[in-house]
Amino acid sequence: GPNAAMPGHYIVLRHQSGAEWDYAVIEHLGTKATVEATGNPAAAAVRDLNAWHGDTFVNGPAWPEFAKAMGLDDPAKSAGSVYVVAVFRAAPGHRDDLEKSLGQPPGKGDTLAGSVLLQHLEGGPWTYLTVARYASWADFATSQKNSVADTLKPDGGWIGVRNHSDFHNDTVTDRIQP
Repeated sequence: GPNAAMPGHYIVLRHQSGAEWDYAVIEHLGTKATVEATGNPAAAAVRDLNAWHGDTFVNGPAWPEFAKAMGLDDPAKSAGSVYVVAVFRAAPGHRDDLEKSLGQPPGKGDTLAGSVLLQHLEGGPWTYLTVARYASWADFATSQKNSVADTLKPDGGWIGVRNHSDFHNDTVTDRIQP
């Protein structure tokens, strides 16, 4: 918007497969954000365009690191990228273990081009949000195929995440902005 806290610091992702939402917008607001009630409700023509939405504030890496991981620093390198947006809710007493599991480096054969880990501050019913970027659909498929062998590694990969979370979902997306 014209009054954005950090103009141009955003990404819009479009659902391809996964959770029930159609679009995810991640906007960098800086180190401090204020929400103000404007008192001007949206016009019915705009308000009635969607059934629901959810806003969540998160803490994550600084914009330069986020932009590099998402390929926003060089549009040529991220044209045709595939993004996987995942949310995780830590099982009681497992928050630190889940964060450690989610922060592990990519496994052997993973074709990951970049990833970010964001921590919930306020809003949605989850603890962590990750966004993983693959340079292409072929890289995404290769990574998925190669990860099958790591599925049952003790406290790593898929089993580590499952041991430390009581809910998660993954949504495959493509980027439509910027």
